[in-house]
Amino acid sequence: MLVSLARLYLRPYSRTVVALLALQLLATLASLYLPSLNADIVDQGVTQGDTAFILRVGGWMLAVSLVQVACAIGAVYLGARAATALGHDVRRDVFDAVQRFSARELGRFGAASLITRTTNDVQQVQMVVLMTFTIMVMAPIMLVGGVVMALQEDVRLSTLLLVVVPVLAVTMGLLVWRMVPYFRAMQKRIDAINGVLREQITGVRVVRAFVRERRELQRFGVANESLYETSLGAGKLMALAFPTVMLIMSVSQVAVLWFGAQEIDRGGMQVGSLMAYLSYLMFILMAVMMSTMMVMMVPRAAVAAGRIWEVLSTETSVTEPVDPVPLGTLSDGDGPRGRVSFEAVEFRYPGADAPVLTDVTFTAEPGTVTAVIGSTGAGKTTLLNLVPRLFDVTGGRVRIDGADVRDLATDDLGSLLGLVPQKAFLFSGTIASNLRYGKPDATEDEMWDALEVAQARDFVEALPEGLDAPVAQGGTTFSGGQRQRLAIARAVIRRPRVYLFDDSFSALDYATDARLRAALRPRAGDATVVVVAQRVATIRDADQILVLDHGRIVGRGTHAELLAGNETYQEIVESQMSLEEAA
Repeated sequence: MLVSLARLYLRPYSRTVVALLALQLLATLASLYLPSLNADIVDQGVTQGDTAFILRVGGWMLAVSLVQVACAIGAVYLGARAATALGHDVRRDVFDAVQRFSARELGRFGAASLITRTTNDVQQVQMVVLMTFTIMVMAPIMLVGGVVMALQEDVRLSTLLLVVVPVLAVTMGLLVWRMVPYFRAMQKRIDAINGVLREQITGVRVVRAFVRERRELQRFGVANESLYETSLGAGKLMALAFPTVMLIMSVSQVAVLWFGAQEIDRGGMQVGSLMAYLSYLMFILMAVMMSTMMVMMVPRAAVAAGRIWEVLSTETSVTEPVDPVPLGTLSDGDGPRGRVSFEAVEFRYPGADAPVLTDVTFTAEPGTVTAVIGSTGAGKTTLLNLVPRLFDVTGGRVRIDGADVRDLATDDLGSLLGLVPQKAFLFSGTIASNLRYGKPDATEDEMWDALEVAQARDFVEALPEGLDAPVAQGGTTFSGGQRQRLAIARAVIRRPRVYLFDDSFSALDYATDARLRAALRPRAGDATVVVVAQRVATIRDADQILVLDHGRIVGRGTHAELLAGNETYQEIVESQMSLEEAA
């Protein structure tokens, strides 16, 4: 998976990779040539006192060294550039894939895991690619070249390589084999700690309100300790690797000096050749060590690449239609009207034993308000989320002006809708930037008008910066009611054909709720309004009220009609007010 990912994303940078390989080859060959020149200086220049020879060969060594340095710098630069570009492109595509996910895929992966995959996992792959370009490419060239040059210096002494290289390779291989399970577990531990940290930061107010700091510290401590133990296990093996390699290399040097000195004593080898042979031995052992160290890094990167590929290869359950229906064909006249129809709709979450919604059929007409009410878990929010295709139905159809929402392009469908989610969420920036999220080209007059409809103009005008007042991530600088009103204003400024309010008035007091609904009626005009609510007072004036119970519509009509003849609706009303007040 790691190789496939690298091959796919490095294809646009093939010229850079080719140039990098050429520079690495030149730099390695130059480094292999230097010990031979050094041996010539010692054996011919120094022993014979030939100063001219020393200067001539020394100058050649200097030139080769400069070429080596220049090629090494160029290779590192190109390697860093290619690896960084790969990380940039992978991170971009992972983010793009996550943006296309439906709520089903987001729930499957989880926010913490997706954050880890977009950041830490991409960084692991990027690091291995960089190390491959700067080290792994050089290692086989250095190994083969070192063996060839060592054989040229002394064949008999090279029999030591038959012992030293396998010992080093087997030792490093055993260490890497022991590290692989730690690396595989480490990414899961990072997911876990990110999940706990994200939850604690998001819910810090609840933690403090219930004085549960000690418990949350313990939860974080468990996740942190788990990551610590896993990292420590891998770190111990990595720490053991370096002294082991150094021991093998030192013993190898001693052996070469011992047997090489005997060769020199017999006259079968010169001092310069022994020095060169030591250099080539170090090249060979360094190549083996670098290769095994890379193998040690590859398992963790391979796990990360698999996790990245899982995101990239996951097809969203909400797909774009092959032949989308044009908006202009939805209705006669100037454009679509916004009639929303549910036809025998069923929805079942993956792996669920029973559907959340069953045989839901109704029509919300333009210019009317359709309210949905029911007990907790009745399926109200799920029903509303089927209209903007946050989920796709598993049975039946959801239509807008006769067209199945699955046959509309996502952008076209979004342009018809104004959704206010159950949990009002504001983006970091300013009030103006959040309002322009609903309409990018909105003027100040349009923004103030939308704020007035949403009953938010007063508190925004009271802020020193007005529309330019800063908004923290999630809107935590505002109260729950203020966030809801700003979210409503963001939908109102869009002037959609269909308004979808998912329990969007729950944080408002009754007076503000009533004023907002009164101001919204003329603004909505002939648009379709679908309201999910828990409070009877919010929906009592709706043109049509649907009563949901265990995913089925068990009541349909106006407030008065349901109050007179629907037992489920009567129970909901009685839980909030007396029947006399409701009437």
